[in-house]
Amino acid sequence: MSTDWDRCYREGETPWNRREASPPLREWLERNLLTGRVIVPGCGIGHDVALIAGQGADVMGLDISGTAIGEAKKRYSEIADRFVVGDLFSLDPALIGAFDHVVEHTCLSGMPPEWRPKYGEACRRLLKPEGRIVGVWFINPEMDPGETGPPFALPVEELDAMFDGDFQSVEDFIPAAAFPGREGRERFRVLQRLG
Repeated sequence: MSTDWDRCYREGETPWNRREASPPLREWLERNLLTGRVIVPGCGIGHDVALIAGQGADVMGLDISGTAIGEAKKRYSEIADRFVVGDLFSLDPALIGAFDHVVEHTCLSGMPPEWRPKYGEACRRLLKPEGRIVGVWFINPEMDPGETGPPFALPVEELDAMFDGDFQSVEDFIPAAAFPGREGRERFRVLQRLG
């Protein structure tokens, strides 16, 4: 699969789009309230953004694909102004240090592993001091023999290393809720920035 995300959306090559919000995120939000400003990088067509907005949060969806953002604005027209085209690795200065929460779901798993340090740095730049990353991390995607991704596997040890030193884990579990085929393959982890 390509990492030309806009082409993928234009051509309908979007197997990650399950047409609804992440089940682990939905289940977690039934017990937890996101407060302050929230950003969902790589939001795609916006299902997770709509779920979070429905809880009353001040949420923004960011995606590099103009096609995906256009679809999100159409599908969720009542919150169209919350969807923004942007590059996570070339952030608008107005976004730096502006968020209390970064919500991760399938954004990182779509990136080549060598981009992980850039992703971690982007999360740091988005967050306020003591901000949190609320993540549904795709640890072990099922792939055909010889397939390398995306989605790319993210061993737990690599997830640990990405945020070691300036984040602490405040929740960490294998979610019971999952899309079909993802059972036991994801990790739900909430990380809090230190200071």
